[in-house]
Amino acid sequence: MGKRRKTRNRLPKDRWLPSWTGRGSKRRSLALETIYPVTNLQNQVVLLDTLEQEISKFKECHSMLDINALFTEAKHYHTKLVNIRKEMLMLHEKTSKLKKRALKLQQKRQKEELEREQQREKEFEREKQLTAKPAKRT
Repeated sequence: MGKRRKTRNRLPKDRWLPSWTGRGSKRRSLALETIYPVTNLQNQVVLLDTLEQEISKFKECHSMLDINALFTEAKHYHTKLVNIRKEMLMLHEKTSKLKKRALKLQQKRQKEELEREQQREKEFEREKQLTAKPAKRT
């Protein structure tokens, strides 16, 4: 492991933390008073408050960007759903037309088959009538 350097005038990690970590400004100002003179302390506090405000503005901007991204994504998926619905309606219409056509074709085939059967019966009866019959003796 490398050598550790001692640092001077550093605050312990638990005494100074930025406000977004959940620590109050009281600790921060106490920590600053121990190191900086009172005149510089006020400037530091003002700078820290300004920094906190800027950070909160950035967080708001990022949250707005996230919201905008969510709305854009929602719009995209809504468009997809609308297209899927249109496609489903179109497919439903096509299947309905195909079912009607299939029914008509089936009825037509049945009719043709019935006509063929009737034609065969007529031919059979005709053949039957044409066959030679023995004459009756009187």
